[in-house]
Amino acid sequence: MASPAEDRITLRVAGGEHRDWTSYSIDSDLLTPADAWRVSLGIPAQKIPASIRPWAQVEVLLGGDIILTGRIDRIERELAKDTQTLSLSGRDGAAVLVDCSAPIFTQREATLQEVVDLVARPLGILRTDVRTDGRKEKVAIEPGMTAWDALKQACEANGCWAWCEPEGTLVVGGPDYAAAPVATLVTTFDGKGNNTLSLSVREDVSGCYSEVTVLGQTHGTEDQEGKNSIMHRETDPDVPGYRPLIIAEGECDDVAEAERRAKKTLMDSRLEGFEIAARVRGHRVGGQSGEPWKPGQRVHVLSEPDGLDGVYFLMKRVFLGGKDKGRVTELTLKEDGVWLPELADKAKSRKKGKKGPGEAVDLWTTRPA
Repeated sequence: MASPAEDRITLRVAGGEHRDWTSYSIDSDLLTPADAWRVSLGIPAQKIPASIRPWAQVEVLLGGDIILTGRIDRIERELAKDTQTLSLSGRDGAAVLVDCSAPIFTQREATLQEVVDLVARPLGILRTDVRTDGRKEKVAIEPGMTAWDALKQACEANGCWAWCEPEGTLVVGGPDYAAAPVATLVTTFDGKGNNTLSLSVREDVSGCYSEVTVLGQTHGTEDQEGKNSIMHRETDPDVPGYRPLIIAEGECDDVAEAERRAKKTLMDSRLEGFEIAARVRGHRVGGQSGEPWKPGQRVHVLSEPDGLDGVYFLMKRVFLGGKDKGRVTELTLKEDGVWLPELADKAKSRKKGKKGPGEAVDLWTTRPA
């Protein structure tokens, strides 16, 4: 087991390391295409090391575990009476996809792997891991589209998503709803067994829809005529009232793609409608000896005040701390089995009924009470 002094946040740049921060914030969010980090420290030296510069490659570690690989975006230096402060901030390896334009191309019958290679490799992302099969009848990258726009378009058409793993690999795939919960967060009336600093629950119907209809069409090619009147509708009986949404898609290959888009839109609205926010001590599951908290983990939540007793999906975590500030992790949890519904449908562990430890929720069961 590492001691608290050994298990600190370390920034590694060009072989050099620093870990004595006045403050730090390390984000990781599956819904944000580029995870952000920021660290600040007081520096007595008159000169910043030459290795600390924008675009320098960095590794962020928690003890001996890499939690982010990326680059420095910004360097800020503040001078005040008797003090100097250096702040460094940046994002993970997916940042270049967000910032830069995609190569302009049109390709028919492109697989996901081909799209990833065409979009990511020219920007220096060479390590990729496409974990799901998929293809698109036609891929057209228009001028002005970012590389992330192009990748997102291909992923959404195939019911998957893209993110960077801590060691820097660009992954295209989805969640593992068969994985066992890594921890149990407890909040009770009498305080016995509580292991959260705070826990809040938000329910919001303003962005939820009881019915989503996709109306699509696709342009013709030299080999095939264009298609119109493509339509698919999905409903969510758990949304109160009649709240319809109609989406017009100018490039929709067939009814199967319209179905994927309708289901994803409906589930995205449901995902936004329920959220658990928790703050816990430390940055590791189960204390100093556990693995770092990481999006994609499943967590059992037992909260007597909120009437919760089930498994939820960790969508986002933020490591916060610094000198004399202690270490806190902010966790954002969503309904289990709702993100990327097409992949959730295929999960072998998908069961109907009450959510419990180790179970994936059915897409159409009622929300947690």
